[in-house]
Amino acid sequence: MAASLRCVIRSGKSAVSAVGRREFHRSVPAAVQVTVRDALTQAMDEELERDDRVFLLGEEVAQYDGAYKVSRGLWKKYGDKRIIDTPISEMGFTGIAVGAAMAGLRPICEFMTFNFSMQAIDQVINSAAKTNYMSAGRQSVPIVFRGPNGASAGVAAQHSQCFAAWYAHCPGLKVVSPWNSEDARGLLKASIRDDNPVVFLENELMYGVPFEMSEEMLSKDFTVPIGKAKVERPGTSVTVVSHSRYVGHCLDAAAVLAKEGIECEVINLRTIRPLDVETLETSVMKTNNLVTVEGGWPQFGVGAEICARIMEGPAFNYLDAPVTRVTGVDIPMPYAKILEDHSVPQIKDIIFSIKKTLNV
Repeated sequence: MAASLRCVIRSGKSAVSAVGRREFHRSVPAAVQVTVRDALTQAMDEELERDDRVFLLGEEVAQYDGAYKVSRGLWKKYGDKRIIDTPISEMGFTGIAVGAAMAGLRPICEFMTFNFSMQAIDQVINSAAKTNYMSAGRQSVPIVFRGPNGASAGVAAQHSQCFAAWYAHCPGLKVVSPWNSEDARGLLKASIRDDNPVVFLENELMYGVPFEMSEEMLSKDFTVPIGKAKVERPGTSVTVVSHSRYVGHCLDAAAVLAKEGIECEVINLRTIRPLDVETLETSVMKTNNLVTVEGGWPQFGVGAEICARIMEGPAFNYLDAPVTRVTGVDIPMPYAKILEDHSVPQIKDIIFSIKKTLNV
């Protein structure tokens, strides 16, 4: 102690100033674990509170808290006028929601599953998507159609379809497909605030999955811009593009391949329409290879559209190999578990396709 004190005295002002310059370690605020389900609930709660024109309707969304508990607690907080249970009639309540949007409200129309939206597809396409164009821009339709999309588990052919390509085919709609809690929260808030009809494709198998969210992401002002993809993992060997649940599969595949020296750049599309072609082209020009991954059927799918856009644009000349698509199998979904597993992309399928593209 005495020696230390003598040292300070001998070194004089320089030692004192050095101590003054020393800063305490500032830790980054701890991230909070939030499930995709809770992120969606928070987003709706905050937008219902922010804007009196916002309301939620659908089957079992109110007193039962939603078939998947996504609207838990909202009916008790906002009551029957803002959280509305409907009969089992998709065509009917979707038409009510579209009409309400035309009248100046901002409805959130929940489908228990997007497979049931086929009952109401005339309202979604002909009434919601086309009205702004047919009215020469005088009539907007600010509505969000949301619910679980794509394959779940053990629900067979009629409840396992991915509607990303179906709805993205139609001009007048915006189509978003979140993967994690950040996507779900930020994109849903942006969708509710948007003046256009938005098809919001969730995934049932992701509802209970927790992700870290920062203080910024949990802010009431936080939104994720529609039409902008996100590079989830930078890389130089191959661009791997996906949306929804399969982004996680791609990241898992990239982690395996990294041990073999293959660095995958994984892109989370977030939005299917409008497609962020610029981010895709920039990545392909860097990696010179492209693999697309989706749970939907191959014919006229999201991956097929990405292939066409890359071929038609400047990135085509940078490709070292043909683009490879990883998709669901071109059959109605089987009920048997082992057949179901073989009908949707697995991590091993993504690894195989990446190696095939790179000729490894």
